[in-house]
Amino acid sequence: MNGTVYKSTGSWYTVKTEQGVFYECRLKGKFRIKGIKTTNPVAVGDLVYFELDKKGTDEFGVIHKIEERENYIIRKSVNLSKQTQIIAANIDIAFLLVTLNNPTTFTAFIDRFLVASEAYGIKSILLFNKVDSYTQEELDEVKYLAHLYRSIGYQCIGISATTGKNIDKVKALMKDKVSVFSGHSGVGKSTLVNAVEPSLKLKTKEISDQHLQGQHTTTFAEMYDLSFGAKIIDTPGIKGFGMVEMEKEELGDYYPEFFKLKQYCKFNNCLHLEEPKCAVKKALENEEIFWSRYKSYLQILEGEEEHYRKDIYTKE
Repeated sequence: MNGTVYKSTGSWYTVKTEQGVFYECRLKGKFRIKGIKTTNPVAVGDLVYFELDKKGTDEFGVIHKIEERENYIIRKSVNLSKQTQIIAANIDIAFLLVTLNNPTTFTAFIDRFLVASEAYGIKSILLFNKVDSYTQEELDEVKYLAHLYRSIGYQCIGISATTGKNIDKVKALMKDKVSVFSGHSGVGKSTLVNAVEPSLKLKTKEISDQHLQGQHTTTFAEMYDLSFGAKIIDTPGIKGFGMVEMEKEELGDYYPEFFKLKQYCKFNNCLHLEEPKCAVKKALENEEIFWSRYKSYLQILEGEEEHYRKDIYTKE
């Protein structure tokens, strides 16, 4: 039988068939010795072929084949640096929830998520959540961040999952699509899912006052069918976004504003570092490119981890 993976718990997978029936499935053993270096060889959103098996009175499925993925979002595992984790597969839209504080989402994290999405051809939209809780000064900073990413070409929407602000806009974008909600723990992913589909009643938790960090409420990624013709994948909160290795020469192609200027660089394989007549460096000096974007580019290029700095918008 063919089906779509709706939930992954690491060893068992909930698969929905084309007829709408759910089965608990596990992998056929040989998948584990194929040299797959991901912590999750099967991801939510995967299309799989499975056969039914029986053990006593229990009936379950055994996954024999994973269909080729149209796309996926992947990152390095935090605790297993040599392995990678596929966050979700076969996605139409990736929504990244961003909060100014409680917890803080820094541009280094945003840029890594966007690069990963660009690399696999996934449309990304930034949702600036909790706008109902900000001071005027904080709202001005949100507006600046939205301006920064809109100028590159990304859609940005200010929302409040608690008051319902602009939730209808999000739902309209989700209709007839498979979407993924991602972001740090505590940015309001589960609250947003509940806002777009109140009948789901997903568990939510308050922010930890001691560390101003979110607490994990979603333990495993899970897909939900929504009443207005959409599918959503709710994912566990991500603390950090380690980049999977990619060729240095291609990294700049996943920064849209760099890619537009690439043809004007003297060298076709320009890394936008110290090369002469580099169009990206010239645009940077003319403040036509944001310094935070160039900094995050350098960090990824040099294989550094995310740097959480307060002076992210400036040269210093």
